[in-house]
Formats: sequence, C-alpha cells, structure tokens
Amino acid sequence: MHQVIYTLVEASTQEDALVAGKTVFGRLIGAGPHTDAVFDYYVTFDEVRDGVGKDRWGDLPVAAPVASAEGCELLERGWQATTSEFERHLDRVRDVLDEFSDDEIMRNEDLARHAFHEVGSYEGPSIYLYDQYGNGIRDPDQLDRTLDESDDLWIVPADVHF
Repeated sequence: MHQVIYTLVEASTQEDALVAGKTVFGRLIGAGPHTDAVFDYYVTFDEVRDGVGKDRWGDLPVAAPVASAEGCELLERGWQATTSEFERHLDRVRDVLDEFSDDEIMRNEDLARHAFHEVGSYEGPSIYLYDQYGNGIRDPDQLDRTLDESDDLWIVPADVHF
C-alpha cells in the first residue's frame, strides 16, 4: 500500500530541506545503523517514476516552507490524515471493548488487538507527520512544539510503501 507522509525539517533552502527530508525518510526505511524499517521504500516529489510519487498523487511540492500557503496545505493534509487514522482506530478500540471478552481480545479475535496497536503507534501507516529526527508527530502539543522549534521550518512530502 502507498501513502503520502511528511517531515518537518529545519533548512534555509528548498534543496537543503529536500536533503534533510531524504535523511528522515531514509531512517524510516531502515537505512543507516541502528534503524528499523517502518516503510519499505520512499519516493520524493523531485523524482519521476511510473506509478509512484507524482504519477500516483499529482504534482505536490518537492518541499515548502511551513509558513507558505503550500506548506500550510501540506501540514494540514498530514495532520488531518493522522487525526483521522487515530480516531478511526480509537473507534475500533471502543467497539472491541464492547463486543469482545478479555479472552477474545487476547486471542486477537477479528484482529481486535491490531486497533490497540495502531492507537499506540509512534510511527508507521497511522502516522503521517514526522519531525526532523524521524519521530512520529502524534498529538497536538507535539506538533506545536515542533512548529515552535524553528523559524526556518520546511515540510517535505514523500510517497511511501508499506
């Protein structure tokens, strides 16, 4: 499956932002020492490949200052996707708690435990925004702290496969 994720990085130019973004995305695919793969691969929007990136999602910016109209739009898309996924999985957790016994949940009846896992995810398909260290941005306070860290914050999108 494919999705677009975003990283917020400190940079002074679009080129520097793209380099920093690729470093983050590299960590998320397990490139480098002591990193586990969260996604299989990524394609940034400066690349042209059949069936991925621009070919799949359209013409997204390569990188944009967060304070720009394009950057605000990308940030909103990433945050909205993260909150929507959280709410979807949280609703599923509530249903599971109502419908299944403790033993059924423990046995993972109807993939019940998967919803609990996704609500608690720090990275992966349920998280669409990442900071410049590759940490998933999971709550509004964390997003605000990340946005307040720098006046030179850029957002870089990538098509990822998981």
